[in-house]
Amino acid sequence: MTSKTPSSAQSVAIIGGGPAGLMAAEVLSQAGFSVEVYDGMPSVGRKFLLAGVGGMNITHSEAYPAFVSRYAERAPMIAPLLRGFGADALCEWIHGLGIETFVGTSGRVFPTDMKAAPLLRAWLKRLRESGVVIHTRHRWLGWNADGSLRIAHAESESAHKPAATLLALGGASWSRLGSDGTWVQLLQAQGVEIAALQAANCGFEVTAWSELMRSKFGGAPLKNIAIGLEGQTLRLGECVLTETGIEGSLIYALSAQIREAINQQGSATVEIDMLPGKALGDVQKALSKPRGSRSMSKHLHSQLNIDGVKAALLRELAPREAFDDPTRLAQAIKALPLTLIKPRPIDEAISTAGGVRFEAMNPQLMLNALPGVFCAGEMIDWEAPTGGYLLTACMASGRTAGLGIAQWLRRG
Repeated sequence: MTSKTPSSAQSVAIIGGGPAGLMAAEVLSQAGFSVEVYDGMPSVGRKFLLAGVGGMNITHSEAYPAFVSRYAERAPMIAPLLRGFGADALCEWIHGLGIETFVGTSGRVFPTDMKAAPLLRAWLKRLRESGVVIHTRHRWLGWNADGSLRIAHAESESAHKPAATLLALGGASWSRLGSDGTWVQLLQAQGVEIAALQAANCGFEVTAWSELMRSKFGGAPLKNIAIGLEGQTLRLGECVLTETGIEGSLIYALSAQIREAINQQGSATVEIDMLPGKALGDVQKALSKPRGSRSMSKHLHSQLNIDGVKAALLRELAPREAFDDPTRLAQAIKALPLTLIKPRPIDEAISTAGGVRFEAMNPQLMLNALPGVFCAGEMIDWEAPTGGYLLTACMASGRTAGLGIAQWLRRG
């Protein structure tokens, strides 16, 4: 059964109730437009709430030049969005909702209670009071022949013909929260250029761990280490061994480089420095001390405090003959090579790379192929590490698109 709703010269449909879509809804409602948000899930902001589990990281306090550099090759495209709504503006906006923030030791910015739910509740209250109508369990299916939006709800489908549409559908990670990437084919069918979606901020797999590594050390944290791609500067931090490979914050920070190396070469080799606080010469000197009747495991523990998962990983990856040569063993401890062969499935990733190319849109984020249809958020072709950069750019793009829609509707 299909029914039609009347067209309105001042109505805007927003498809997707994540941070980008909700920010655009706020901008447009404050500008006096009639705004309706459609989301396929039972409630909006589900991935936003998931991101808040363990502490809601809103943005980052680092200086703007360093901040914008986190978007790598897409920094020139993201920079105009951040100039309109960057980290400071985002914090001020949150304070306007009655939520106070603080800067953590890492420079990340959090709500004082570390929770996402109070922020989202306050935001939705403001949106509803400004007239924004939110429809949950309403899934966008594309366009009808006359250009109207196809919206499925329960057992029926309705057609909507707003004056403008914003697509804020997310990437393809955590599909159970609503972002499943099914929009890709719908837009490609309309002639929109899309970069293939790929996992970002994700774990990676090795060819195969030994049974000991899988059974005993799957899930074990590797702390106080440094990792970098072969021949590049190492990053300090920690990560986690998994039954299939490796993941965690240190790996997420390098995931774009690792993924691209795999795309180009079929694999990527990272080097692990197990003792970043010790120079190679000091490690070699410690290993050269006589160990008498002690086993190598006890020698590593007593001289360098290497045991547990670090000792197991060293045994797993270092050549067997290195354990008879202090020089080679020291080199392995300071630069242990680990070959990664593929990312974990995209649905497990924190975020995705790829999406609608910036070249397919104008500066206000309107699609060149579909006048009156705008895009925002993670469905655009950019990526960033964790640390508040993802949320900030999503919000900034939502604001840019909202302002762009308002400008487009007021034209002529």
